[in-house]
Amino acid sequence: MRRPPAQPNQPNPPNRSSRRNPPTPPFNAPAARRLRAALNMGPEHVAYGMRASYGLPYVTEDMVIAWERELTAPTGSELTALAGVLWCSPGELLGKPRTLREHRIARGLAPEDVARAVGHELLAYRRMEETDDWHGTDRQSAALAEALGLSLPDFITVTGRDTKLAELLRSAVTTRWQAYVRPVGKMAPLDRRVIEDTLQELHQNYQGQMAATLSWGGGSGDSSAAGREFLDRIVEHFWTTVQGSGRP
Repeated sequence: MRRPPAQPNQPNPPNRSSRRNPPTPPFNAPAARRLRAALNMGPEHVAYGMRASYGLPYVTEDMVIAWERELTAPTGSELTALAGVLWCSPGELLGKPRTLREHRIARGLAPEDVARAVGHELLAYRRMEETDDWHGTDRQSAALAEALGLSLPDFITVTGRDTKLAELLRSAVTTRWQAYVRPVGKMAPLDRRVIEDTLQELHQNYQGQMAATLSWGGGSGDSSAAGREFLDRIVEHFWTTVQGSGRP
């Protein structure tokens, strides 16, 4: 019986469709191109560095070009290796982090580092990253914010409180805002006066926008559309108004 031909030493690229990967981080392709050019490196040099120094034998020049053209994005391990080759932190190659995992990668931390800092078992912490569902005590949440350098808006998003905050804010601007000062304060620990001023301003903006639309004869359809757009972005409006008050 004839033996099958010997396989080359260099392994084939991993089959991404057959393995389970977490979502790729928000990759900043222009930053990657700019950093590579500043080092006078070509895509082929980047690919070689990732193969030789970071144990990623499947990375090719074409793959690096595809990343830079935003045709695809590197995985977490690929992004870490790319940052090493480009002599930068992983955070410099990311867009705005959106999830717990993306914030960790942006800080250049391993899952073990964060799990240890917050006092969680590693498997439990990994599960929270995979499901994008943080569970922790107040002390653990504070440790998470410190380990990942989270701003208050980022902390609210990462811990899954955005939806509840949006519900409270929508109710505040469409009814009596005074009744929602305390509930919003429990979720976003800000100075009470800041919350009062912010909710009052959002309420006035929303009600004024609705009244102005109707007074110009736009009709209930236009008014409803304008109102829905404002309410859809209510959390964004909230943080923008808070920042305008001088509080982070």
